[in-house]
Amino acid sequence: MHALAQEQLRLDAGPVDYLLLALYFLFVLGIGYLARRSVSSSLDFFLSGRSLPAWVTGLAFVAANLGAIEIIGMSANGAQYGMPTMHYFWIGAIPAMLFLGVVMMPFYYGSKVRSVPEFMLRRFGKPAHLVNAISFALAQLLIAGVNLFLLASIVNVLLGWPLWVSVLMAAAIVLSYTGLGGLSAAIYNEVLQFFVIVAALLPLTIVGLTKVGGWQGLVDKVSAQAGAHQLSAWPGNELTGFGSNFLSVLGIVFGLGFVLAFGYWTTNFVEVQRAMASKSMSAAQRTPIIGAFPKMLIPFLVIVPGMIAAVSVQDMVVFKQQGEGNVDYNDAILLLMRDLLPNGILGVALAGLLASFMAGMAANLSSFNTVFTYDIWQAYVVRNRSDGYYLSMGRWVTVGATVAAVGTAFIASGYSNLMDYLQQLFSLFNAPLFATFILGMFWKRMTPTAGWLGLVLGTCASLSIFLLAETGVLELPGQGASFVGAGAAFAVDIVVSVAVSVVTTPKPAAELTGLVYGLTPKADRTAATTGEDAGWYRRPGVLAGIVLVLIVILNIVFG
Repeated sequence: MHALAQEQLRLDAGPVDYLLLALYFLFVLGIGYLARRSVSSSLDFFLSGRSLPAWVTGLAFVAANLGAIEIIGMSANGAQYGMPTMHYFWIGAIPAMLFLGVVMMPFYYGSKVRSVPEFMLRRFGKPAHLVNAISFALAQLLIAGVNLFLLASIVNVLLGWPLWVSVLMAAAIVLSYTGLGGLSAAIYNEVLQFFVIVAALLPLTIVGLTKVGGWQGLVDKVSAQAGAHQLSAWPGNELTGFGSNFLSVLGIVFGLGFVLAFGYWTTNFVEVQRAMASKSMSAAQRTPIIGAFPKMLIPFLVIVPGMIAAVSVQDMVVFKQQGEGNVDYNDAILLLMRDLLPNGILGVALAGLLASFMAGMAANLSSFNTVFTYDIWQAYVVRNRSDGYYLSMGRWVTVGATVAAVGTAFIASGYSNLMDYLQQLFSLFNAPLFATFILGMFWKRMTPTAGWLGLVLGTCASLSIFLLAETGVLELPGQGASFVGAGAAFAVDIVVSVAVSVVTTPKPAAELTGLVYGLTPKADRTAATTGEDAGWYRRPGVLAGIVLVLIVILNIVFG
């Protein structure tokens, strides 16, 4: 980052701010130490012994996604595109979260698998399992590197600490509590971090709205400076890069809302792992549905501040209108903090930012160590060792992943809008996996050969779109390349899987019970609603219906 930009963003943190940061770090490390006492097996370390209540895993489910990219990237999108960014939550997250809870968690939790790749092993066999495990592990290292780089660079810019000190400090803290307490430490810290993040962003949003004259004042300023199209979520042409309203809506609904969203939320082990740590089938189903309630409100705390910054902070106004200056869209929420927050509240805001970055990185590490240890190391490298060996290996893998994240941290530094980078990764790694997964779950005829070949060729299709867009052969501005790439990956995967399945031999039906919808008894797909899971407010279907109605209302109001 340019030296002048560093000076522009430097915050005047006082002793009280540093004290609040120190207290926060003590809490984080304390949770890791306490969680370590409950870790006696690899299942405790990787899946919290499947013992956590739904409200804990539900909040952790949301917090795991509230990383650096979510806070900085979504506020950047808010500053650049305005209200269409809401689609990443209301279209690109919540419907898929509800589908995960109601339809897919019974298969994950009921099969007692320890990871999504392990589910792929049981459904399709070793080749698909290995392809999925390797691609997922690579994706987590890349995304963990983004979180780590942002955390370090923000501390460097805001507080003036050297970048290398910031990198090592951030890595050491996340490694300490994740390596000590495993998933339980990560989850309980994510719950703490969720409340810290809200405590940081809510005052910023309120003060920001007050500065611009309330909601109507924001509407007037955005209309005058950027245009009224940034105040309506639909059709979102600027976000997708399509000039046609029809193609833009199609890209949002199919590319983002179906392929990218379902690919991420229903097959990404970072999220699924939180639900797998629940203490019952019903709690596992409710985990993503409970998480959907705060998820629908979070955009008001990350996107709206970005919009406020774009029309009220002079540096951002100049950059947005003229494309000049020493800042970019990723600085939106930081500039707003610089201008609006006094000491004390600034310390809470800094803790909230650091919390979001650490939550994201910890989620990447905890899911990576599970998949690498179980699905790569134990499955293909060192087999048939004691549980204690794999518990110890999991801790060493966490150390190695942290070191690797330091190495991958600088890949994202060339992106002025980090959501571009994130969506490209999702179109590469999640979109083809979702196609394979959903076809294999509902079509018993799909074969093991189709499982791995569809994954590989679907990923190649998405990579081809990305390379064609990067070289200028395809003109896909904004995040259109990611939407098109995701659609291509999904379509190619489906076509290849169907074609290959027709000419290859499927697994016997007896081996697919519990893994394919039509071959699993209904009782095994339905959560129990007796005892501690009784009551309408604990029924996944009822809760999902309430969320769906609220999402429709939000799209109508802000459409």
